[in-house]
Amino acid sequence: MNLDLKNKRAMVCGSTQGIGRAVAVELAALGASVTLVARNEDELKKAAEALDQAAGQQHDYVVADFSNPDEVSLQIQAYVQAQDAVHILVNNTGGPPGGPILEAAPEEFLKAFNMHLINNHQLVQAVVPLMKKAGYGRIINIISTSVKEPIAGLGVSNTTRGAVASWAKTMANELGQFGITVNNVLPGSTKTSRIYSLVESRAEKSGRSKAAVQQEMEAAIPARRFAEPEEVAAAAAFLATPAAAYINGVSLAVDGGRTGSI
Repeated sequence: MNLDLKNKRAMVCGSTQGIGRAVAVELAALGASVTLVARNEDELKKAAEALDQAAGQQHDYVVADFSNPDEVSLQIQAYVQAQDAVHILVNNTGGPPGGPILEAAPEEFLKAFNMHLINNHQLVQAVVPLMKKAGYGRIINIISTSVKEPIAGLGVSNTTRGAVASWAKTMANELGQFGITVNNVLPGSTKTSRIYSLVESRAEKSGRSKAAVQQEMEAAIPARRFAEPEEVAAAAAFLATPAAAYINGVSLAVDGGRTGSI
């Protein structure tokens, strides 16, 4: 099985912490040169320095704030114009705040669509010409299991994630002929700041302890625990490899069996 990513260039968004950082580490371990993308330059520098510098690898970063799609477009276009190739793109952005969908203001949807769908689309438009030229492309979107089963209390997120999944499936159908695949990784409850903020929010609303809320959430997962970021990263990294060339247009749940659908 060919898992070799030597001489491949990967761009990983939201890569200074959590799942994004774990994906960057995994891709680098497989031999890829990684470009980290996030808004905090100090954290980007630390993350880039932490990646192993194996022979032939050159890791770097791009500073871009995903709350500003115009800035993202300018930064990515400038970066891509200076590159000979980009083979792998990992779209990954923090989820919108929780809350019932009925209480969501219209601008919350617009903000979430800009951060996720619009930025993803701009990034893909920027890198696809280089992927076509190379005859190799892997676009991987880190989304959520909510695209298969909406999560209570995450109205805006459920709506936005579903749109991204449909966008990705459509893009997969268009790009498959060029040796470019588009797939989604759907993390379940994973040990990141996102899940712990949800635990804290539910604890405050219910008047229970955070430990009790987390225990209840873990009990609903067949694996009886939250995922490690590295476990989600392993799935994303596999989809980036030559071995996954015939996997296209899928939404892969990495959730310990939590999602109820087949």
